[in-house]
Amino acid sequence: GRRANRVVAIEKDQRLIGVLKSTFQELPNIETIESDVLKFNPYSIIHGPYKIVGNIPYYITSNLLRKIFEDWPRPKSVVLMIQKEVAQRILAKPPRMNLLALSVQFYAKPEIIAYVSRGSFRPIPKVDSAIIRLKPRDDLRLTTYDQQLFFKILKAGFAGKRKQLASNLSKNFGIIKEETKKMLAGIGANSDARAENLSLELWIKLNEYLKTFLK
Repeated sequence: GRRANRVVAIEKDQRLIGVLKSTFQELPNIETIESDVLKFNPYSIIHGPYKIVGNIPYYITSNLLRKIFEDWPRPKSVVLMIQKEVAQRILAKPPRMNLLALSVQFYAKPEIIAYVSRGSFRPIPKVDSAIIRLKPRDDLRLTTYDQQLFFKILKAGFAGKRKQLASNLSKNFGIIKEETKKMLAGIGANSDARAENLSLELWIKLNEYLKTFLK
């Protein structure tokens, strides 16, 4: 609070609001708002450059980051403390790509800047944590339609864990399997690849292929 011009803390748990307000009552630049961050209107407080710093539960990670990057003013950076395993999943590369990694990497470049052991907390949790920094991508120039289609394709691709990507796309978009195999070959991927084998760049290329096919 002493290093920042203004700090706004958003907390959903009503039990913590009083504690936060009393703890920081002598620092006038810290404001505490009781709200669900997924339903919060950022334009009510953000007027200019800002950074996001937080400790968030795993189950809102994907939804929160997508909301921030789609609906909030563009942050200079996002620094979050999350479960260590979740942070490592976010940084995944082929052949271990996953829905969460692609969803985050689509909008930002992630890096783990520190690990925090479970012994640093009281009571001691069952998992270790990691601090992850996300730098918003400068090269994201997709329309709202393209972004919505991208996530629709992602969900379709990962719908069947053990299925080939061509089969999943064929089933979800009503395209014969031979065509979806040609699409994969056309973007430089193996025609019998699985969703976790494709890099972010190939998913974006696939988005372009399918966009023209579906219009």
